[in-house]
Parts: sequence; structure tokens; C-alpha cells
Amino acid sequence: MLKTMPRARDREPLVVGRVIGDVLDPFTKSVSLRMTYSNNREVTSGCELKPSHVVNRPRVEIGGDDLRTFYTLVMVDPDAPSPSDPNLKEYLHWLVTDIPATTAASFGRELVSYETPRPAIGIHRFVSVLFRQLGRQTVYAPEWRQNFNTREFAENYNLGSPVAAVYYNCQRESGSGGRRV
Repeated sequence: MLKTMPRARDREPLVVGRVIGDVLDPFTKSVSLRMTYSNNREVTSGCELKPSHVVNRPRVEIGGDDLRTFYTLVMVDPDAPSPSDPNLKEYLHWLVTDIPATTAASFGRELVSYETPRPAIGIHRFVSVLFRQLGRQTVYAPEWRQNFNTREFAENYNLGSPVAAVYYNCQRESGSGGRRV
């Protein structure tokens, strides 16, 4: 019997972590996206970060080669409030628009302020997605954070497919509350 070799896409962390499917459709990465939290903790897809590591917004560096190209960064939790019953999915944690290529998110417009991830139950995925905008000031903030839909958001603002994405896993730290005996 012949065994087929798994395709590279099947080993891609965004596929393994079900980000492709649950949050995004398959796409081809075309721009670099680098996220670093305090203490130089760089986000690589599938890594685990503790809530204490992600208290402050990350430094986000975006590639590209033309300052006249602008990007939108969306950060969501598709597992809110719990992975077994994600009835608030996707929960919007951060939205920054008008980020010029070759710069950082700090050069963009923060439409929805960064909300520190605080997963109470289970392991949550925190997904950051980068979209190329058609122009400046063409994207607006949603009315609420809960039940955000990345696909619909991209469609509503003609953002097309993502140009980059990265995610990390996060769960409640032991000893951070709960019942005491």
C-alpha cells in the first residue's frame, strides 16, 4: 500500500490549529507580520503565551515595500467565552487600520483598543490577521466586540484575502483565582 506524503499546507500551523476553517479561508501569505510582546516574546503560530505575557499590546511590524500601501490588523478570539461553547466568537480584541507598509501598528489608527486576553476556561486561540486596504480611512470600527466575524468584516470593507496571519494559544494561569479551600 502506498502512503501519501502529507502536503505542506496540512502541516501549516494555521491549518493544524484550525484557524484556517474556523476564522479564515485558505490564503497565500504575501507580507511579513511580526508580533512581539514584552520581554521579546515573539508570536509564532501555535506557540503558547501566558496571560501575564500579553497584558500590554504587542509591537507589530509589517513588511511590504511601499509606504503608500495601507493595512488593517484584526485580533480575535474564536474560542470566547470557552472553546466548548464559543457563543461570543469571534471576540474582537484589537483593530488597527491605516498602517503604512514597512512600519508598525503604532503608525496606524487604533479603532478598537487592545483588550488584554483573559481566558477563563480552556485553551483559547488569539488570531491576528493582516489585510491590505484599498486606501486610507476606508475601514471603520464595529459597534461591539462580541460576535465579530473576520470574513464578513473583510468582505464589507473589500479587504480581500488576508496577506498574513499568526496566532497563539493562551489559557488561564494556575493560581490566578478560583476557589480556595
